[in-house]
Amino acid sequence: MATVPAEIHSHRYISLATFRKNGVAVYTPIWFAEDNNKLYLMTNSKSGKCKRIRNNPQVKIAPCTIRGKITGSEFPATIRILPTEEFARVRQAINRKYWLARVPFLWRNTDAYLEITPA
Repeated sequence: MATVPAEIHSHRYISLATFRKNGVAVYTPIWFAEDNNKLYLMTNSKSGKCKRIRNNPQVKIAPCTIRGKITGSEFPATIRILPTEEFARVRQAINRKYWLARVPFLWRNTDAYLEITPA
C-alpha cells in the first residue's frame, strides 16, 4: 500500500495535474486534507477538473505554492469522486486544516469531494 509522500506532508497546497483527452496535463493548486494515507479535496462538480477526472482517474501530485509553482517532485496517483455519505468526514478534515474553509458562503458551489490515492 502506497503512502502519502513525505514531501507533501508539511505543505499547505499541492499541485494536481489532471489530463485532457489528448494527454496534455492541466495543473491546479489545491487545498487538501490527509487521512489514512490518502489525500482529500473539495471542488465544484461542474469544473473542468472534475470532467477530466471522470475521463481519466490517473493524476500527478506535487507540493506547490499558493500560486501553483511546483516546489518538489511529482508523484503519480489515482483519484476518485466520493459518494455523498463521505462528504461530511472529508469536509471536517479540510476545515481542521484551513480556517477559511469554515466560511460557508465562500464554498456554496462546492458539491464534489475527491480522494487521491498515491501510486
